[in-house]
Amino acid sequence: MKFFNYPIFKDTCGRDTGVFLKENTMKPTLLNRRTLIAAAVGLPLLTAHAQISELGDAINKAGRQRMLSQRMGKAWLALVHGIEKSSAQSALDKSMSLFDRQLVELKAYAASADIKDTYNKLESSWSGYKGALVGSAPARENAATMLQLNAGVLALAHQGTVQYEAVQGKPLGKLVNVAGRQRMLSQRMAMYFLAARLPVDAATASVEIDKARNEFSNAMVMLHKAPETTPRIEEDLKVADAQWLFFESALKKVTLTESGTPKALIDVFQASENLLQVMDRVTGMYSSLKT
Repeated sequence: MKFFNYPIFKDTCGRDTGVFLKENTMKPTLLNRRTLIAAAVGLPLLTAHAQISELGDAINKAGRQRMLSQRMGKAWLALVHGIEKSSAQSALDKSMSLFDRQLVELKAYAASADIKDTYNKLESSWSGYKGALVGSAPARENAATMLQLNAGVLALAHQGTVQYEAVQGKPLGKLVNVAGRQRMLSQRMAMYFLAARLPVDAATASVEIDKARNEFSNAMVMLHKAPETTPRIEEDLKVADAQWLFFESALKKVTLTESGTPKALIDVFQASENLLQVMDRVTGMYSSLKT
């Protein structure tokens, strides 16, 4: 798979927003489907290399840990299925590396003993999850254990995000949290779709997908209506709406026989990467707004 090396649009403070720019232009560009897939696989490494400088950035990165926990599970399951092997392995490797780095940053930036305690617990939970991801080759018989460890990491990553949002205590912090959670939901739905087709607890997977689908749709309405949403953010939210239509259509195949075909699995994997790319960009723009 070809990777694209577009420069990144920075805000007035020099922070990465996650918006790709075509060479020799100064305007954000909407990437085509293939470009989005390629960019999304390498996405976090492009948008999270700097140390945390303020609470908005902390909320963004704390929320990104939620997404990474689900993306790693999705990539691992894709490897079990034998689909998108190169992209899935790249997503897994880069997500693990970024999770490690951001965990160090979030612990160091912890504004209170309670937050530091959360990240100490997350570090311990992450150690077990990481072992499940790389301790042996991805295999169907280990999927249930992987999902259980995944849930523990997600819960603590979410707790840390909520704690950082509470420290900021402003509406913009909530928007960063909500937009960032959309990233996680995109990966969680894809992960459970792949789990259901092994199958591993297909009934639970169907419930989790429906729950995440409703939460995602409701959050998109909230983001569109938020007074803090700028025209540039609104433009990308509309791109996310379009990506969501395709992703949701692919997810609806979960109860159909065709959902077990390689094409259906690949469609879900790729659509989730596309949606992740857009929502990570949106979250970065919210986190860069001045409170």
